[in-house]
Amino acid sequence: MMESQCGPGGTGGPAGAEPADRDVRWVYQPVEVDLGDGTWALGRISAWWQDAAGQRWCRLRIGRSGQPAGWQRFDPARVLLLPLSGL
Repeated sequence: MMESQCGPGGTGGPAGAEPADRDVRWVYQPVEVDLGDGTWALGRISAWWQDAAGQRWCRLRIGRSGQPAGWQRFDPARVLLLPLSGL
């Protein structure tokens, strides 16, 4: 998995551009997100995309944040993928 940055408050993909729909893999992936202040929040990734430079991006929405989902570079140190069912 590529190391890159992903965290709350992203403004979209590179230069704010949305990837072409044909390049997006739509998913439902629950996650836990490090908010950077010592707290964690539940959220979900609804899509994955990889840019031309090989950076992985996730369309992330943090639950109860009041913010819409947005494209952010994926960082597994800040966004923990949770199991879809059972442990």
